[in-house]
Formats: sequence, structure tokens, C-alpha cells
Amino acid sequence: MNKQQKHLTFTLFLLTFVLGTSEFVIISLLSDVASELDISISTVGSLVSAFAISFAIGTPILTAIFSRSLMLTLIGIFITGNILTALSETYVLLLVSRIVTAVVTGVLIALAMSVASETMPAEKRGQAISIIFAGFTIASVIGVPLGTFIGQWGGWQMAFWFAALLGVISLLASAVTIPKGLKGSSSSLQKQIGLLTHTRIIIAFFIPALSIAATYTVYTYLTPLLQEVLFVPNQSISLVFLLYGVISIFSTLIGGKLAAHNGIGKLRYVYLMQAVILASLYVSSHTLLGGFISLSFMALVVYIMNSTMQLYFIDLADKHFPAARDLASSLTPVSVNVGIALGSALGGFITTTRELIDVSWVGAIVAIAASLLTFISYSLDRKAMSFHNHTLEDCQTRKSCK
Repeated sequence: MNKQQKHLTFTLFLLTFVLGTSEFVIISLLSDVASELDISISTVGSLVSAFAISFAIGTPILTAIFSRSLMLTLIGIFITGNILTALSETYVLLLVSRIVTAVVTGVLIALAMSVASETMPAEKRGQAISIIFAGFTIASVIGVPLGTFIGQWGGWQMAFWFAALLGVISLLASAVTIPKGLKGSSSSLQKQIGLLTHTRIIIAFFIPALSIAATYTVYTYLTPLLQEVLFVPNQSISLVFLLYGVISIFSTLIGGKLAAHNGIGKLRYVYLMQAVILASLYVSSHTLLGGFISLSFMALVVYIMNSTMQLYFIDLADKHFPAARDLASSLTPVSVNVGIALGSALGGFITTTRELIDVSWVGAIVAIAASLLTFISYSLDRKAMSFHNHTLEDCQTRKSCK
């Protein structure tokens, strides 16, 4: 990458860091919000669900509408959404502000990935996208703890004033580094819908969803697992989460390397490894060291698929619906949010009907399902490539190629 491309990559990394901090910091402040607004913690918890649902539904629709030239405007709306959250004195206003922030967050992620894919050299796309995705991971390691500290020190509203300030910094950096004139391809709504109903896209969509669901079947209930199965002292649980986040950073970076060399083919086996790691927790949890080793490997594989799947969606769109390229860029983060919701729900069902540790082997089964879908998608790629090569050879033989 040249100097300009490195600056752009850092700016988009900063953007995802800011978006991730704003999205996840409220989870650690639920009790503070519930206490101040005098509502139940479950009611405040619904803000997390509302954010994920708004993200999943709104992102594909609005990405199909908004142009890349509006990225700065969208960052401005994101800043406004966080300011409204900080000023909210009622649950209704808080809910509305979080929905607005969620939708804008999803569109900005999609446009950031699309801009990176278009402006980077082909051999550096995977690396650049993995760095941009790492912004979310580092947000959970640095941004959220810092926002939590600020919120606990100055009131939960201060955490969102902090997020708004980060948004302003990101806006200024983006105004300087994002190339002008990146408008994307114009496309009719029919073509956008065509992308979302294409069989190959549907199959690909559920690959990351199932992989993330496999992890979140366990991760959602990591705190009770640490307390009741591994018997980790309460004061040490935050340290375990911090270490998990640090290791997951390497997962994102490894994913960038994987994406550059037949990533979709390798993911077939990565998901099988993920299944083995998740299932191993069932046995390794009998000892503290064994449990930590399984959890460390779980963090190491959780985001390996990000860069590969991001490029895979874009490449599929280029082949079948090139005018819907920006929309294709939104599908990985949308799929991840669907996976989080699915894994959390599945984990909740298991913990209420079976033993807590059973989430491990159930998560492993979901990872196997992700592997099977990847095998199917990879097989379809090979068949399409074989057909293309056969057709090309045939037309060359008959000297009728155009």
C-alpha cells in the first residue's frame, strides 16, 4: 500500500473503532441506565436487541439507497444519534436514538468495506479489510472499558458524549482522507432485491451467521460458565474478558492473511477446527487451565472468517449483480448480527433445558453446519469455474470467442 492508502486504511479503522465503542458500551452500563431512568434492567436490555434488529433490517435497505459520497453526512448523523442518547431522559427517546445510531452504523460499515475493497490493490484487500474489522475488536478491548470508566465516573450519559467526541474526530479524519467522487454503481431497487434473493448469496449469508452463532452460544453465557463451571473469582472475570478480546485481535489479523490465499476453501476446515475447540470445552472445563486453553483457541478462531467473507460477498456481487456491490458489502456485518442473536437465543434455550456446559457441544454442532455450508459454496465455485473454463476452451477451439 502507498502512503495515501495506509492513511485511508487507518481512517476506516478509526471509524469502525468509534462505531464499535458506541454500539457495545451500553452493555456495561445497563444497571446505571435502569437506575437513573427508574426502569427494569430487562427493559434497558431490550435496547441491545433493538440495536441488533435495526442494524440487521435497516443496513441492507439503506445501503442500497445511500451513496458513498454521503459518508460524511452519515457520520454526522451518527454523532447526532449519540448526542441524543446522552440527552435522553426517557426510555422512548433513548430507544429512538439507539435505533437511529444502529441503522447509520450498519450503513457506514458497509460503505467503509466497499471503499477499502475498491481503493486497495487486489493483493492487499484482505489485509486492509482485516485491519478495518479489527477496529471493532479493539473497541471491545480499549474503547468499551474506557467508555465504561467515563460512564461510571461522570454518569452513563458521559459515555455517549465520549462516543460523540470520537465521532467528531473520525469525521475530521474522514473528510481529509476518503477519496472524493466514490459514488459506487447506480442500481435499481429490483437489482438490489435480486442480490438478496440469489441462491449463492443466501448460502454465503448463513456461513458467517452460523459461525458466529456457534461462538455466541457459548460466549453469551461465558460469565456463568466462569463462575459456576471453572470457579473463577468474580474479581477476575473482567480480566478473562480482556484477555479474550486481546486474543481475538489476532483472529482478525490471521483472517486477513487467510483471505489473500483461497480463504473460502480454507474456511471449510477452520470451521471444523472451531467445532473441535468448542466441543473440547465440555472436557477441558474440568480444570481451570484446560478451560482457559479452550477459551483462548475459541477467541483465536472467532473472527478468522471476517475478511474472507467480506471479499467473497463482493466477488459474488461482481459476478452476478455488479450494480449491488455496496449492498453486498453490508452483508457480513448483518450476518454477524444475525449470528449473535441466533447464538444468544440458542444458548439461552440450552441453559434453561440442559446443563450449562452443554452449550459447548451445541455450539460445536452449529460450527459443523457452517462448515457444511462452506463446502457447498466452495463446490459451487469450483463447478462454475470448471464450466467457465470449458466454455472458454470450446469457443477458442471453434475460434468464435468475442
